[in-house]
Amino acid sequence: MTQTNLHKYPLVWRKDDFFIKIYSSIPNVSTGILLTTSKTTFIIDPGDGILRDLNQDVGAETILRVSDIFISHGHHDHVGGVWSLLTYLSVLRRRQPLSIYYPKGCIEIESIYKAFLKVYKKELSYEIILKPINDEKLFTRHSVKIKPFKVNHREISPDGKYVSVPSLGFKFFYDSKSICYGGDTAFCENLVKMAKGSDLAIIEAGAHDESTTELHMTIEQASTIGKTAKEYFLVHVPQ
Repeated sequence: MTQTNLHKYPLVWRKDDFFIKIYSSIPNVSTGILLTTSKTTFIIDPGDGILRDLNQDVGAETILRVSDIFISHGHHDHVGGVWSLLTYLSVLRRRQPLSIYYPKGCIEIESIYKAFLKVYKKELSYEIILKPINDEKLFTRHSVKIKPFKVNHREISPDGKYVSVPSLGFKFFYDSKSICYGGDTAFCENLVKMAKGSDLAIIEAGAHDESTTELHMTIEQASTIGKTAKEYFLVHVPQ
């Protein structure tokens, strides 16, 4: 399954109490994803606008329940909303720790964290715990098992070369169901393996054409992977 209009958000999927909502996934603009179960509230790739979207959709009570944030990589359209989200949680006088999982070497998250503490440390009401990921070991958070996996995302350096970006996909397992989120990536075997058989696969299709497949996948490539899952969404499609 995929949306008929590739630019129409939000995208929503639910199986029993396993729920995911993609508020947006627009290249170079924003991404924002909420994942919940009856016991869990996660945010994935909080790009610009995530606080507005969450506040309008689910409200402060649900935002306060967020236990973990998962970052696929450090590009601004995936982390642009981190600062405002962290600030809002302090305004609400959150008390529980907040964990941020991200690929080791993602300097954007570490820089945001350091700058945020420099400004707000004296008044911060909760602890922020950075969790850099450097392997693909399965771990569990609040009844959800999470399998991080490396993907093949790159960017163009100032001298025109392709440079690898620390980047991950995540597969979430809950109550015999699974959601595979590939983040941003060119075609890679890790994503092929993780998407296959998933109840939902969220696959980026950010390449404008064959000339940009070193950075992203075409709709055809992404659809081929997505069809190996029971259902799939194509995201990050150029407007």
